[in-house]
Amino acid sequence: MAEPGTVSEVAAAGEAVPPGGAGARRIADAFARRSGAAALMPYLMAGFPTGEGAADIGRAYAYEGADLVELGLPFSDPLADGPVIHAAGTRALANGTRLADALALCEGLAADLPVVVMGYVNLVLARGAQAFARALVDAGASGLIVPDLPLEESDEVRAACDEAGLALVPLVAPTSSPERLEAIARRARGFVYAVSVVGTTGERTSLCDHVEPLVERVKAGSSVPVALGFGISTPDHAAAAAAAGADGVIVASRLMREAADATDPGAAVAPLVRGFREALG
Repeated sequence: MAEPGTVSEVAAAGEAVPPGGAGARRIADAFARRSGAAALMPYLMAGFPTGEGAADIGRAYAYEGADLVELGLPFSDPLADGPVIHAAGTRALANGTRLADALALCEGLAADLPVVVMGYVNLVLARGAQAFARALVDAGASGLIVPDLPLEESDEVRAACDEAGLALVPLVAPTSSPERLEAIARRARGFVYAVSVVGTTGERTSLCDHVEPLVERVKAGSSVPVALGFGISTPDHAAAAAAAGADGVIVASRLMREAADATDPGAAVAPLVRGFREALG
């Protein structure tokens, strides 16, 4: 069961209410624990490669030194996702994975790590922003990423997340204007997800030259950490992201590709996670 997280619950406990409530606090603590090293946030897809396989992957993440976990909700039209994550979501849906299954997985993961759920806006609106946010908090989630929710349409979802004690984490892109970066950073909860490339998720051969100035620009206007994702495929990429100033590193496609055909998905991803952790210090 989740810790108390609504605005009223936190206020009743005599604590200051940060934007994003208890979820934002738990995320901040996870970043702060690294004492100068970047936090590691590996991704997993609920129901992939199977329901139990996803749970095994999550346990491997915790054991090998992850600081947070990004939990993807399978969706039929994942616009921000490249072929590996898209295939993982398709397979999870074919397995019969539903939101209730993802929430059960979230509750198990949240016992060990802060969970930041990644889901598309149709999933939020289908249940209603308030009910969706409350369901995530009840399952132990600390944050929510909605990649297809633009800043101009985010007020209702952000308000629902704030009330529930869930951090609504925004994304910024290399193409975002300085004014837009400032507006997004000012409204950020938990952390800012900085997208390292233009396009969808997926493995890349190297990090782009614009990563360092992007991170600098976001950090200049943000009071929360900045995590870099999209295209981080090797420990060297992770180390480069940290050297560029990222407070956290998100790894997805490389791990899901390794898990796809593994007999023991948790054992398959474990050495990769260990390598990313060692690269970050």
